[in-house]
Amino acid sequence: MTVTATSKGHAMAAETLPATMRAAVYRGVNDVRVETIPTPQIGPGEVLVRVHSCGICGTDLKKIHTGSHSAPRIFGHETSGTIVRTGPGVEGFTIGDRVMVFHHIPCRQCYYCRKKTFAQCPVYKKVGCTAGFEPSGGGFAEYVRVMDWIVRSGGLVKIPDEVPFEQAAFVEPVNTCLKAIHNLDLAPDETVLVIGQGPIGILLAALAARTGAKVLTSDLYPERHAVAATYGLNHPLDAARENIVEAARRESEGRGADAVILAVGGNALIRTAMDAARPGGRILLFAQTQHGEAVIDPAAVCMDEKTLLGSYSASVEIQEEGARLVFEGYRNGFDLTKLISHRFPLEKAVEAIEVASNPTAKSMKIFIQPGLEV
Repeated sequence: MTVTATSKGHAMAAETLPATMRAAVYRGVNDVRVETIPTPQIGPGEVLVRVHSCGICGTDLKKIHTGSHSAPRIFGHETSGTIVRTGPGVEGFTIGDRVMVFHHIPCRQCYYCRKKTFAQCPVYKKVGCTAGFEPSGGGFAEYVRVMDWIVRSGGLVKIPDEVPFEQAAFVEPVNTCLKAIHNLDLAPDETVLVIGQGPIGILLAALAARTGAKVLTSDLYPERHAVAATYGLNHPLDAARENIVEAARRESEGRGADAVILAVGGNALIRTAMDAARPGGRILLFAQTQHGEAVIDPAAVCMDEKTLLGSYSASVEIQEEGARLVFEGYRNGFDLTKLISHRFPLEKAVEAIEVASNPTAKSMKIFIQPGLEV
């Protein structure tokens, strides 16, 4: 048995780990199975984290349903948990630390990093967390191995004692949303339309509102608007009953929204988003992560001078800001656990993925929690 000093100076014995663990293993298109696999071994500079909570992200679902990635893999990257092993050379972290994990961290030196386009960095594109097989996040498992460059370069973030694991698991998605809001460069006198009020749409809208801008939220379901209202979003548009383009103009003195954020996957609403923006406005695509063709109005870009832009993944440049928003927010009215509609034990991960893949009015953020009772 190994004895290690914790960050608070108390001795903590390293727990005896099982040789095997349970994990939700992707075996092919629409084929995920809960299996027993070896518990990951770690090397120098690495840590092993016992997973407490992992959110299901839309990108996880895309990979599962499209077969864009080879099998077998273990997905899940919105991960929080407790360090149970540290490899030789690890500094600043010890057994017992509560942490959340970024699965991508850039090199900070290449051309893309110098241009602050971190998600395009070749090192960033490598995944630095695995529960086994090809590194793919690994959060849908009991334990996840965090590789050396993630640990060394700031991808492992300590969770304050008073912040629950569920709140901390939102650090990565909040970073991605905050990056998008920074890209829009909103001003207090502007009107923003956020199309889609799932958990990501609500995060985007709530962060946009922090700039002082007027934020309109659009969704088909009143239940989702009710959740959004708990975050101070009080300009709901009923997409099931009203024309969103006309409503955006009505709420902006006839001009159209200064900025429109499309937080719904697929391409069907891109033209709607463009039409809802004023001349000279900005349209940000957030959830369009599959390559393909889409219909846009080129004259809206040229003659109407509308700007079409995108935002993808997290930014290391705002990592501290995003983490602070999540950690301090739990105490100051930004409780993100209210977005969680379903919590599933790992043994029911297939059911969790099914619920997340078929959203309803009452489903929001879906979490897998290995320690939850079956």
